[in-house]
Amino acid sequence: MAQPRQGQLHKPRAGEPSTMDAVRLRRVNRWLAQGLGAELADLYIDSGETSVPEAYRSRSRQDFLNRLTGDIRRPGFAMVIAETDHLVGCAFGFPVSSDGFWWLGFDGALPQSIEQLTASGGVFAITGILVQPHELDQDMARRLQERLLSDHQASLGATLVDQNDHPTLASLRSWGWLDLGEVWRPAGPTMFRALVLPLGERTTARLEGLVHDAWTRWPG
Repeated sequence: MAQPRQGQLHKPRAGEPSTMDAVRLRRVNRWLAQGLGAELADLYIDSGETSVPEAYRSRSRQDFLNRLTGDIRRPGFAMVIAETDHLVGCAFGFPVSSDGFWWLGFDGALPQSIEQLTASGGVFAITGILVQPHELDQDMARRLQERLLSDHQASLGATLVDQNDHPTLASLRSWGWLDLGEVWRPAGPTMFRALVLPLGERTTARLEGLVHDAWTRWPG
């Protein structure tokens, strides 16, 4: 699974206009997303480390396209893009199926409240957030995330993040995401952190116990 990636986002100085004012958010369907594949792959590379050797970047680009193709085929796939005169960001994902397959490989017992929300079809997984570095202010990734989740009226957001991706983990924590624990996927050696974002007062109340636990579970 792809996890959210953010570039080194630009924070405007005092008196400097925010480029957010010129940014438009637009929802696209799976067919339009397929047509944007090359641009999305470019954005994926731009949002990562520029010091990565070209050969590795090519492999990373193809890996991303393969993951994106798999996500697009998922029932309910959705994407929100951010654009000015060109593509500058996107967020995408799909509803978590009620069979709980998303949580395969979770280490330990999944909290009952999460199981219930999954069974009711109220969980939406964000599998990718990409933002072009040095162009947008710090709110862009969060704004994309919020639009994607609100469009689906989800009760709970879910995502998996490489446990070594500390900048992304720190960003998500500051936005209110809660850490549930480790998830291991048989398809690769990476260990992920499973994070959830309660949406709405009722869901937040149901996950009240996790709010305290999140502070102790979060990796240092």
